[in-house]
Amino acid sequence: MNGDRQPNDSRAYATMTTLHHRLTLISETLNLWVERLAVAMLTILVVTVWIGILSRYVLPWNLTFTEELARYLMIWVALLAVSLGICKRQHVGMLVIFDRLPRLMRKTLAFSFDLIGFAFFAIMFYHGLTYVERGFNQSTMIFGIPRGYPYLIIPIASGLACLQLALGAARDLLERAPQPAQVRA
Repeated sequence: MNGDRQPNDSRAYATMTTLHHRLTLISETLNLWVERLAVAMLTILVVTVWIGILSRYVLPWNLTFTEELARYLMIWVALLAVSLGICKRQHVGMLVIFDRLPRLMRKTLAFSFDLIGFAFFAIMFYHGLTYVERGFNQSTMIFGIPRGYPYLIIPIASGLACLQLALGAARDLLERAPQPAQVRA
């Protein structure tokens, strides 16, 4: 063996580490943009609710749009937050039992949970597209726009969740042991 060549195991580990780093970078970049969008929408939601409160109880305005806008913004923010939680692995889990299992069992269980979650969100994505399509035949009460626009969040959030689950599962498979949420955050 030459001194400048690494053993096969070292090269494979370096490749896995590089791939793991790239997957993490993709996931965190996507997460950053979704987080920014969610914060902007949450800011608009808070302002909209305050305008609604002021128009109803303080000012002589009759602003009826605030209720509908706040409702749709709240749904969008909540569904976008799903992919944020998946990226950081901050979803509900029983770590007491999980941490006591052998490494191979933890990896298998983590991958199985990711597959189940992926299947759920893929089904939600598919049915969300149908829901959006039907929504374009109906109008919202106050704005009068097709309901398909507010319903777009269903396939968008489901697609983001599937993508983050796939990236997370790939990262977990490349790690020596899956990390619980507290260690990652």
